[in-house]
Amino acid sequence: MIRLSSLIPVLILVIQNSFAQRSVPLDTLHWEINAQAHVFENYQGQDAIYIQQGSAALKDTKFLNGTIEFDIYLTERRSFPGLRFRAFEDGNMESFYFRPHLSGMPDANQATPVVNRLSAWQLYFGPSYSSPYDYRLNEWTHVKVLVNGRKAQIFLDHSEKPLLSWNLKHEPKAGKVTIGGSAGAMHYANFKISTDTPEIKDFNVVNREKVPNIVQEWEISDVFDEALLNDPTELSAVIKGRKWGKRIQVEENNVSNISWAATPGQNGENTVFARIVVHSETNQTKLFHFGYSDRVVAILNQKAIYKGTNQFRTRDYRYLGTVGLFDAVYLDLKKGRNTLLLAVSENFGGWGVTGKFESEAGISIK
Repeated sequence: MIRLSSLIPVLILVIQNSFAQRSVPLDTLHWEINAQAHVFENYQGQDAIYIQQGSAALKDTKFLNGTIEFDIYLTERRSFPGLRFRAFEDGNMESFYFRPHLSGMPDANQATPVVNRLSAWQLYFGPSYSSPYDYRLNEWTHVKVLVNGRKAQIFLDHSEKPLLSWNLKHEPKAGKVTIGGSAGAMHYANFKISTDTPEIKDFNVVNREKVPNIVQEWEISDVFDEALLNDPTELSAVIKGRKWGKRIQVEENNVSNISWAATPGQNGENTVFARIVVHSETNQTKLFHFGYSDRVVAILNQKAIYKGTNQFRTRDYRYLGTVGLFDAVYLDLKKGRNTLLLAVSENFGGWGVTGKFESEAGISIK
């Protein structure tokens, strides 16, 4: 006769394991589909979902920390399939997606926050947010993602070492999990999730070199229609009509993300002023380096002095529009207070601004 007391440890172990990780069937009972098209089918030996131009959100699950695993059938077609987690209806979440058409390239994948519905890969790029990988195209690839606090890692094909470790940008808060992507459709299978906090090992983030004299903070206006900038004689009125008060700080990537302070409007408002005040000890000319995404008009003391475009594919068909200190302008500063505005307009890919003076001798910035 088996004593009940001897079974209790076994029962506890079974219960613990059942909660440690659960498999989620790919069906409409467990997933909310928001895509142009989807198909549930057995594909290449797996019960799978085929998602075209959209996503599937896991129902009845709030994910803060834990482990997410699934298989994805990558092909050579241009596509951006992947995973989003800690997602909210207001369009804030963390994201990782694949670029299988760039297999083996430095940007074969992408980790980025989505801030107020704007994915920001033009701001968060390079080895801190991407890693080269030769994908096994036209067969199943296993994906495992670990999330703990502000840290995340991704492992591919059951590797013991992470493909990429990165720092998450949002404050940790439990949200939805979704799979899917844009452009070419992909198959997903074998989805599993655990909300047990995982141990993070081998967390090796590639830190970007700090830029000296970088502007640490920008004041951001309310959003307005970019078309208001077309008539330079009306700039004073446009500036006067703005509301102020929100500020953004430079991040470890040497860029300030405007999306933390602004959201494009429903009627086409896609532009803000990013403002700094420069106090100059004398009348002098200073070289100012800056970067932006996607378009800019630079205005010094209410006078337009520069207009530029850094938009995706505007310079050639491969141009990404990533943000760096690629542009510069000579500022004729007067003694005392000078107001520099960068009117930054956004299409997609990241709404960012950055700047630095070649030398800060004889000036102070507020």
